[in-house]
Amino acid sequence: MLNKQLISKVIGSLLVLESAFMAICFFVALLYRSSDLWPFLFSLLITAGVGVTLARMGKEAPTMMSRRDAYVVVSLTWITFSIFGSLPYLFGGFFGKFDLFHPQETWMVTTNAFFETMSGFTTTGASMLDDVESQLNSHQAMLFWRSLSQWIGGLGIVFFTIAILPSMVGNSMKVFSAEATGPIRSKMHPRLSATAMRIWWVYLVLTVLCGICYGFAGMDWFSAVNYAMTTTATGGFSIHNNSIMYFNSPSIEYIALIFQYLSGINFSMLFMVIAMRKLNSWREFKLSVRNKWGDFFSNEEWRFYTSMVVVCSLIITVLLIFNNGYDMETAFRKSTFQVVSMMTTTGIYCDQVGAWPRVTWMLLCILMFIGACSGSTTGGFKSSRALMILKVMRNEFVRMMHPRAVLPVKINGKAIPSSLVHSLMAFFAVYIVACIGTMALMMAIGNNVTNSAIISLSCINNVGLPLNEIGPDMTWSSMPLYIKWVCTSLMLLGRLEIFNVLILFTTSFWKDN
Repeated sequence: MLNKQLISKVIGSLLVLESAFMAICFFVALLYRSSDLWPFLFSLLITAGVGVTLARMGKEAPTMMSRRDAYVVVSLTWITFSIFGSLPYLFGGFFGKFDLFHPQETWMVTTNAFFETMSGFTTTGASMLDDVESQLNSHQAMLFWRSLSQWIGGLGIVFFTIAILPSMVGNSMKVFSAEATGPIRSKMHPRLSATAMRIWWVYLVLTVLCGICYGFAGMDWFSAVNYAMTTTATGGFSIHNNSIMYFNSPSIEYIALIFQYLSGINFSMLFMVIAMRKLNSWREFKLSVRNKWGDFFSNEEWRFYTSMVVVCSLIITVLLIFNNGYDMETAFRKSTFQVVSMMTTTGIYCDQVGAWPRVTWMLLCILMFIGACSGSTTGGFKSSRALMILKVMRNEFVRMMHPRAVLPVKINGKAIPSSLVHSLMAFFAVYIVACIGTMALMMAIGNNVTNSAIISLSCINNVGLPLNEIGPDMTWSSMPLYIKWVCTSLMLLGRLEIFNVLILFTTSFWKDN
């Protein structure tokens, strides 16, 4: 049976943590004297009150968590965080007036607020705001909350808790497995909490460096902090209608490109490269650096990810030069930016992609589906899975010629267990069915094939593309309410990698044994 007391304790503690993040936004409202002061005060008091109550209810709970408890905790946490995270939007009238005497309008406002919050925490970046710049003069704290929500969700809400509250849950590896992205889990330390803390330090350092670079490149510091959080989270929320295009600055585009690319690399790998231990001689230092960089450059997933970026960028660069008349530097910058943005599932634009040759749309959609590396802040299918499928396909061709050959699937020289390969194929099948099913639903309500495909890929891959960039003019806010709830569910499915949520709807999960 479920350990309800422990689940209550964990979710309560997480809500207290969420109220602390709301307190940061409260101080932002004080700093800018914005109209968000009272909405954030009410929200953080309610969130903290519920959190403390739930935590006290589970005060005497045993700390050891079963695998079943872990799946329930992770799914409930993301839903609960999004429910309470939408309170500032509701109290502040960010999406309209919340009036209980007008149920239809209240339902629309609630839907938009929950959609925006879930889009933030899952780093999808699809927004209900068609004119975000209109909020800049009076809702600075709300805009900061949108960006902060993406930064919190970048590596995972529960994963963040494991880093700062390691004693709260025993057997936390099961929780990590229920939330982590990708088929292969990386550990740098015997204790998961130490691993989580190190990865979060990498994440924090990347964010700070990105913000500093944005500031020196010409952004005001409020914009720099917001864009730094959404860039390293590969989320895509922006405080301007045209996102990075608003600044019309090649240097800012290059900075965004570089930090999106870095955020698409496995953070465990990044830590192993930059971490230094005490060495006794210059020779030991050189040997250590050589070994670290050797391991980094020989990593097959990173090589696949980088190769896809390089090859697709070169193809699109050539197409833009010959089809659209771009000069060499502009074509290279725009193409590489969009390739990295799509493959890291950030989903921001630096050019009018709708005017590009249509073959580039197909390339970008493929990259959006594949995604970057496991263990990063990105969504998508993940490069490691795509690489494994390619190796399975290659092995099948060889097996046709040599039926008795033993052909294990190897990644970085290590054989992948057959159980993991079978799980991969099942995941791939469900992923495709979910994409096709969403496309069919979107076409059934009157959307064309292009927009249906974009909506499907955007939600389940956590990309959140602006729908009016490619195809007919359409926005997320213009969709029917029930479709918004479908898209919200798909965002959660994509972020928690489908099976971790769908398992809750199986009968075997709820059996006592």
